[in-house]
Amino acid sequence: MMFGSFEFGLPEDPRRARRPGLRLWLLGVPTTLAWAVAGWSGALGLLDGFRLMSLNRVDAWGADAGPAVSLVLLFSIAITIASSLGFAMLWGGGMSLRGMGVGFRASSLAASLGIALGTGFAIPSWTPPESVGKRLPFGGGAAEPWTDVDWIVYYEPYLVPAVAGVTALVMIMVLGRAFVSKAEADDRAQALAQTGLQVMGQVIGVEFTNVWVMGNPRFTVQVRFATEAGERTVVTTMITPPLQAPARGSTVKVTYDPRNPDVVQVDPDPADRAAGGNLGAFLPPLF
Repeated sequence: MMFGSFEFGLPEDPRRARRPGLRLWLLGVPTTLAWAVAGWSGALGLLDGFRLMSLNRVDAWGADAGPAVSLVLLFSIAITIASSLGFAMLWGGGMSLRGMGVGFRASSLAASLGIALGTGFAIPSWTPPESVGKRLPFGGGAAEPWTDVDWIVYYEPYLVPAVAGVTALVMIMVLGRAFVSKAEADDRAQALAQTGLQVMGQVIGVEFTNVWVMGNPRFTVQVRFATEAGERTVVTTMITPPLQAPARGSTVKVTYDPRNPDVVQVDPDPADRAAGGNLGAFLPPLF
């Protein structure tokens, strides 16, 4: 492939990973409240007006637009705050790809839950249509019955919070699974850091995966290292700065589980001058 793919995030050192818990909860509460205000003001300031214009004559909807304008302004402010807090939650899970994944799911949960609460609270305040089941004609004449789409629009005050609520339930399950997976991965990394043995290994095979993580290339490496039970060879991945990129014959630091030598953590060896010697194999083209 001529062009590599890029991922937004920092290389993750699992041994330094921290469970996001508290930070995400602290950010999640105001984010949910901001989305609730955005949902409430958006429902009554925007959706309510479009619903009336869709179900009735346009000229029959002529109430004072002052409150609606104020609600639209409140919606603009609330959604700006909610989006900013949601972006902060994206980084609240940690400066890593896995942590950002958890932060994205948590931010999505806060948004869907907030919209469900806000639009649900707005249900009694929606303006009732001038007529139900028929569309009043312009300039007199016979009234036209509503179509299926009109009935869907009519029940919009209930459908919007229902859809947001179902989305929130799905995100709760997805986020719960992500938290469990991240906690298990962190536990494995911490256990490896505490009980693992560190030795020097040699790279006998390297392949650029054509993926860049925040400007750093990701490689699939084949590493040979000595264990208490003899020499072993494993295949794993590395994300390194370009000047520390692995090359065939370079040395790396290998931390392995003595009970299961296939479980390893491979890090660059800063003292190895052979690393970074093959920049042309993975640097993207300039044009």
